[in-house]
Amino acid sequence: MKTKRQVIVGYVVLILFLVAILLPFYWMLVTSIKPDLEISAYPPTLFPHHWTFIHYATAFQQDNFGIYIRNSVIVAICSTFIVLALASMAGFAVARLPIPGKKTVLIALLIISVFPEIAVIAPLYVLLRDVNWLNSYQALIIPYSAFNMPFAVWILRNYFLEVPGALFEAAKMDGASVFQTFYRIFLPLTRPGLFAAAVFTFVASWTEFFMALVFNSSDTMRTIPVGIALFSGQYSEPYGTIFAGSVVSILPIVILVIIFRKWIVSGLTAGAVKG
Repeated sequence: MKTKRQVIVGYVVLILFLVAILLPFYWMLVTSIKPDLEISAYPPTLFPHHWTFIHYATAFQQDNFGIYIRNSVIVAICSTFIVLALASMAGFAVARLPIPGKKTVLIALLIISVFPEIAVIAPLYVLLRDVNWLNSYQALIIPYSAFNMPFAVWILRNYFLEVPGALFEAAKMDGASVFQTFYRIFLPLTRPGLFAAAVFTFVASWTEFFMALVFNSSDTMRTIPVGIALFSGQYSEPYGTIFAGSVVSILPIVILVIIFRKWIVSGLTAGAVKG
């Protein structure tokens, strides 16, 4: 039994942990609605004395923020669909089909998933330049799909392992092909895993910066992270506009996490004991 002091200490640690996590987001939101004079004031104010939404209007009117949002939406959604289509079939194959060298494949996927993207930026840039894909959607969609595929395969493999194997044998006895078994039986039962993989892929594609900066240098093809980083003013840095754009950029992520939070947690813990 925990003593009252242990419970109090636990709550205090939890509150401090939450404050440390939420404080940067609170500061970003507050700064986005402060006037310029209050943003540059010293000492900084914890609460805005005057509210303004001029920074949000500036981001959409004077800068190409709407274009950045469109580009990020297209790239993130296309990457997510490609990853789900390929990773679901690969995860099913690794989990249920008698593939030679299955452990080697899993180890290779694990290595690829932690491989630093900076190590392949140069050769990827040369390849995309040679095929004339720089400053295009596919310049980001293909690399994002490739880098997010291993993690999605691992998540979905664990979900496919949790489906009773008797269903696979029963479908086989009924004359169903492997693809029919995958599509009609296993895929509907692993829907939470699909949502978890989709959320992780979408967030990773939505927030990626380095590849988007290198491969798409044209202003009309930039994504949100690169566009916000390159916001500039005539005489000073437009911190209000930068923070306003940052607030808008994290809204889809917050909404996705709130809606699919249960499936995200289960996606991380699936197969923790079995597999």
